[in-house]
Amino acid sequence: MTRPALPDLPGLLAPFRLGPLTLPNRLAVAPMTRISATDDGVPTAAMARYYARFARGGFGLVITEGIYTDCAYAQGYANQPGLTDMAQALAWRDVVRAVHAGGGRIVAQLMHAGALSQANRFRGDTVGPSAVRPVGEQMRVYAGTGPYRMPRAMTEAEIGDAVAGFARAATLAREVAGFDAVEIHGANGYLLDQFLTGHTNQRTDRWGGDIQDRVRLAVETAHAVRAAVGAGFPLGIRISQGKVNDFHHKWPEAAQGAATVFGALAGAGVDYLHVTEFEAWRPAFPGDPSSLVEHARRAAPGLPIVANGGLHDTARALEVLRQGADLVALGRGALANPDFPGRLAAALQPRPFDPALLSPLGNLKPGEVTEEEHAGRVTAQPAAG
Repeated sequence: MTRPALPDLPGLLAPFRLGPLTLPNRLAVAPMTRISATDDGVPTAAMARYYARFARGGFGLVITEGIYTDCAYAQGYANQPGLTDMAQALAWRDVVRAVHAGGGRIVAQLMHAGALSQANRFRGDTVGPSAVRPVGEQMRVYAGTGPYRMPRAMTEAEIGDAVAGFARAATLAREVAGFDAVEIHGANGYLLDQFLTGHTNQRTDRWGGDIQDRVRLAVETAHAVRAAVGAGFPLGIRISQGKVNDFHHKWPEAAQGAATVFGALAGAGVDYLHVTEFEAWRPAFPGDPSSLVEHARRAAPGLPIVANGGLHDTARALEVLRQGADLVALGRGALANPDFPGRLAAALQPRPFDPALLSPLGNLKPGEVTEEEHAGRVTAQPAAG
């Protein structure tokens, strides 16, 4: 017999309206890099089963892994899925239909890797805001080896092409694949975050300078995507301080920088902000008790906020709701518990997280694991739940 819901959980299990979407609860699946598409970026049947599993488990919203947006420099990893042509878009349609059949809604996260690209079937070089080699080394879990390559500073035309790529991918996401929303990936050290970050953006033109100028590319990308998908179609943007190659980075502008970034994005036509930190409830800056969620809430008082980072503990999830978040996105918690919402409703304790779940799906051979294990073994972006 199903046990009653725990008394402190209605906040997580309450419905929420995100634009035209009525979600059954406040729980979302965070974007997690899976490197499980075909060599030419086409989503697979295994991916459809993987995403549908979360919908069947009760998650109201599922956010995809980062999807590359153009055939020039956007691709970050081998076997990363794209949204650049009809073959990719039609394969994503199958994924979307599987999620809808499970009762969920699905968001396409659009990503340009920029200088952090480790594998690109179109190009052998990388680009970024400036010719600054990224710190750290390529991620071996994504088949990278050695230091990141030295990027070439993007020309004005290439910046325009990158923005146009986001817009074209968003159009395919809505009109062909049938996604319920799109999310611009402006976090974790990828291209838009490279422009936002002072030490990777040393430009002296309109794309560089102070933080209000460095956020310009994210703002213009949001404007372009909004124009592409039209009014009324949900559009979000994901923002972080930490990066996959610089995990503990903090904005040196601290609270004022957060106000500038979130205020600019709130005015750019997005429908929600997706804020991610390693542990989302903790103070964002030394000497300041406010979390990044709280800074976002102050800068964008009427805008829905998705919080991500270490929130598989329900007490922490409820804490960020009190801080001003509207939705909670889970990575590790969702991997261990694709039925997380159902378990909460039944007053069942979540299953503990097994680090083995972080094995990239793309490295598994058919027949090595069961279908359910195959669907659960993915690689999470840092700060992804």
